[in-house]
Amino acid sequence: MKNSLYFILCITFLFFNCKTDKKTNVVDDSDNVISEDSITIEAKEPKTGSVFGYTKDAIKVSAISHATMVLDYNDTSIYIDPVGGKEAFEGFKPPTFAIITDIHGDHLNIETLQQISTPTTVIIGPRAVEEQIPEELKKNFTVIFNGLSRNFKTSKIDLDVEAIPMYNLPEDETSRHPKGRGNGYILTINGKRIYISGDTEDILEMRQLKDIDMAFVCMNLPYTMTVDSAASAVLQFKPKEVFPYHYRGQDGLSDVDKFKNLVNAENSDIKVIQLDWYH
Repeated sequence: MKNSLYFILCITFLFFNCKTDKKTNVVDDSDNVISEDSITIEAKEPKTGSVFGYTKDAIKVSAISHATMVLDYNDTSIYIDPVGGKEAFEGFKPPTFAIITDIHGDHLNIETLQQISTPTTVIIGPRAVEEQIPEELKKNFTVIFNGLSRNFKTSKIDLDVEAIPMYNLPEDETSRHPKGRGNGYILTINGKRIYISGDTEDILEMRQLKDIDMAFVCMNLPYTMTVDSAASAVLQFKPKEVFPYHYRGQDGLSDVDKFKNLVNAENSDIKVIQLDWYH
């Protein structure tokens, strides 16, 4: 009897000891570690149907965030406005070219530029950007002014870069983006013309564009333009494909569904492609 009582006491002690010391962490699909003591769990999962990439004519577009993207062609990577640190570009080849539109933090991040650049990375941008970067990055920097273009050739790519004006209206001392400081661009890759608006409003220079295959058009207040203005401009210069991007403003995300409806209500031939820039 005494031995039986001792055995029961031992088993009971071991049971409660194991139960007290055990601690469990739950890991969701987005690598967020969630404590079992959490009261509210907010798992960061991509929304259903999220699309981050698009390929056409051997040119692959990858949406990184906001104004940042990667264009891949023939084993060559072109980073546009690289921000977010090196980790934002995991899985991508180091850039042969890094192209920057403006000096603001959502377009130019010096630390990111230092992290992703190789000794042979060609950095392209306006003079205002060159003035902001450290000396070691200036060695491979090419300045392009509004209205001018440069051609770059490697064994794998023939890239033409034309700088296009980007600025706010009205043109006065209150402008966040004065004319001539930043660049929009037309990149010609594999015979395809790709327009990157940068931070611009509905300006004449954009409306006068011709033969654009892919257009990346911004739309966020109070920094650039409204969805209606962006749609109106697109309907005038008629790109074959248009990507709404750079659409986070002071009041959240712009209504890109409205943009698509406005464009296709008048011209169903323009393909509106919605990538997820804010995943």
